[in-house]
Amino acid sequence: MMEIEEVNNYVSLPLLSLNHVSLLCRSVWDSMRFYEEVLGFIPIKRPSSFKFNGAWLYNYNIGIHLIENPLIDDFDTIIEPRPINPKDNHISFQCRDVEIVKGRLEDIGMKYVTAVVEDEGNTVDQVFFHDPDGYMIELCNCENIPILPLSACLFKPRMSSFGRAVFGPAKCGFVENAMMESLSMDMLDISF
Repeated sequence: MMEIEEVNNYVSLPLLSLNHVSLLCRSVWDSMRFYEEVLGFIPIKRPSSFKFNGAWLYNYNIGIHLIENPLIDDFDTIIEPRPINPKDNHISFQCRDVEIVKGRLEDIGMKYVTAVVEDEGNTVDQVFFHDPDGYMIELCNCENIPILPLSACLFKPRMSSFGRAVFGPAKCGFVENAMMESLSMDMLDISF
């Protein structure tokens, strides 16, 4: 597992990893069945002091905590199922074989959307679908794109359309480029 070396002056919190994701659901049993049968999670014991209906599931070094709230629609203004939109909030899991995932989803009649991300010759295949409560799930082979801290990206000056020098990336992806260009522009604005 790769860890990113701290490169700023801030003292980071003593975090170890993501522990769990907690989700409100209409039916604990429907959601448990989905997370067990589709994603391979295993129900585990939860604290006996909890006085509400819920379930804890675990696998892949992450927990899913389900909290039943049959009135969930009272809090959500969108009652109709949302379209599957890769740019919506979602939980992402890495997988070994996206084609197997798609076949499995087709076998159980589940709707999904695919996307492909390319960066410097690396390709990531993504599959997006909803759980029974409309939460977006992504399964991907995201490990195909290296994790590079922005500080690892090399930047070289270039001219913008306004004739001012702007620092642009030489070896970074789109998001890193956009962030650094925005930062560079903000710094130029401050300096004048």
